[in-house]
Amino acid sequence: MAATARLGEQAGPRKGTGRLASRLTPWLLLLPVAVSLGAVSVYPIFEGLRLSLTNTSLVTQEHDFIGLRNYEALIADPLFWNAWRHTVFFTFVSTLAETLIGLAMALLLFEHFTGRGMIRAAMLVPWAMPTVVTSKMFGWLFDGQYGLVNYLLRSVGLIDQNVNWYGSIDNAMATIIIADVWKTTPFMALLLLAGLQTVPKSLIEAARIDGAGAWSTFWNVRLPLLMPTLLIAGMFRALDAFRVFDLVYVLTGGGPADSTETLSTFSYKILFSTLQFGYGSALSTAMFVTEALIAAGFGYFIMRKMRSAR
Repeated sequence: MAATARLGEQAGPRKGTGRLASRLTPWLLLLPVAVSLGAVSVYPIFEGLRLSLTNTSLVTQEHDFIGLRNYEALIADPLFWNAWRHTVFFTFVSTLAETLIGLAMALLLFEHFTGRGMIRAAMLVPWAMPTVVTSKMFGWLFDGQYGLVNYLLRSVGLIDQNVNWYGSIDNAMATIIIADVWKTTPFMALLLLAGLQTVPKSLIEAARIDGAGAWSTFWNVRLPLLMPTLLIAGMFRALDAFRVFDLVYVLTGGGPADSTETLSTFSYKILFSTLQFGYGSALSTAMFVTEALIAAGFGYFIMRKMRSAR
């Protein structure tokens, strides 16, 4: 009995130590990821927020705490609101166009036909191309003098003289949106195609047996079940479109006459051209807050759809 008691006393602490180790092991394995995310994501956010409350500038060598004066100047800055309107307009139009065209592509690629696998693979080529390459390619296509687009439009008689696409205030933003839609629509189509594959085939077959046509089946069966996926894909795309930089920077640089200036390009110029880190950080913070509001809006509708689907 005494030997059994001693064995129990020895096994007790060992068992407790083993439980503690099993609880700590997942956290220790997650620690490198948490440190990495904190270093590249969380720390820059707080550091940017701190800098936005100062007048830090590498030109004047100032670094004093000024409170909310950067934000007061930002609200009164017409260049900021010009870039903000362009960014919101670009985000809304490009996301809407990519969602509608991507949904049409997904519905087409969902059907069975010869060569479907090859077309699905080829569809991803525009999305896989670097954005800088896409920008240069569309720069050549929409060149005001020697571009292929002007040549084709003149050939079919739609225009009688060359159009200055990205060099004109009236056409520059439309040109950027066309380039972005061409590049990113396959991404939306891929996400929506995955969502279509989750729709039970039995519901589609039941609707067809009841005499529903293609449009009625899509509108009353597929679309309601696809709506959560549609909103999630739209949220991802809207947040990505709001941060557009390389496409605008390479194609127009924010011009002509700031007609394509976005918050990302404007922030880049303030931070790295004028070296006003305080004001540039306030601009980046305003951009972050706007993105958070967009995400919150999408999140609200996503949660409503998911609750109504239960």
